[in-house]
Amino acid sequence: MTVAIEVRNLRKTFKGGVTALDDVSFQVETGTVFGLLGPNGAGKTTIVRILTTIIAPDTGVATIMGVDVTKSPQQVREHLGLAGQAAAVDERLTGEENLFMIGRLNHLPKQVSRDRTAELLHDFGLDYASKRVLSTYSGGMRRRLDLAAALVARPPVLFLDEPTTGLDPKSRNDLWEIIEKLLIDGTTVLLTTQYLEEADRLASRIAVVDHGLVIAEGTPDELKANFGATVLELSFKDEQVASKAKTAVVALAAAAVQQIEDRLEIPVADGAATTALVLERLLDEKINPTRINLREPSLDDVFLALTDQPAATEG
Repeated sequence: MTVAIEVRNLRKTFKGGVTALDDVSFQVETGTVFGLLGPNGAGKTTIVRILTTIIAPDTGVATIMGVDVTKSPQQVREHLGLAGQAAAVDERLTGEENLFMIGRLNHLPKQVSRDRTAELLHDFGLDYASKRVLSTYSGGMRRRLDLAAALVARPPVLFLDEPTTGLDPKSRNDLWEIIEKLLIDGTTVLLTTQYLEEADRLASRIAVVDHGLVIAEGTPDELKANFGATVLELSFKDEQVASKAKTAVVALAAAAVQQIEDRLEIPVADGAATTALVLERLLDEKINPTRINLREPSLDDVFLALTDQPAATEG
């Protein structure tokens, strides 16, 4: 395995004694997407800021393409691109002007900057809007241009810090397809996200961070197998009946029962056997579900089990 990003025993404490990172370690294989998951304030953005040389760790070692981020920050910056939560492009300029300017700031010759600008505008489906100022772009268009801007200098390592936050489902899916194409060229991507579907689709390996600690790491399938449980989904005629059903069956669940309006999600350790017991208990209470579904665990279930917090949802 060729390692593009290596993090060993990172610690970071901010003013007031707030521990943002507490002995964080992981490796990212070259040409893969590595997902960092965790609730707000878990430490994901702090990790990205250290790896991109914006801040320094208190202790520990981090390298990008074998280069120490603390000892050789300028050399590290030559290897990476960053698309953060806030767009780095200038809304007073056109899409074309933004990318050309970034090319020149990266010391690319004028003609190379022009060629790279045209190439990226085409690849990201923005050539039709190249002469428009960014203030006229939609949210999805801005995020695509921001990602294009991070790729002007062809960095081998790309950091995406919650890149699809606030996007509608179609724009999010379009951005996912662009990220998947980057892997074909061998780009390494470190992705922070609260959208579990995003991590499940893109990441070949995931670390779950909470309170500055890596509390679980593995492939999506490994995390589901180790930390998830089969989920019994039951729907009822209204929220009141669902609430009554939750009280009746909560003792049979393998973990916390979630109520979403008129629907219950019940983690069950042994699938069919517990399902039979749940239905028997509901029958005793004269509660009739309108819909029954038994499904395998998702990353949402893993996230909830590990952090005791629900994942981000659409809208």
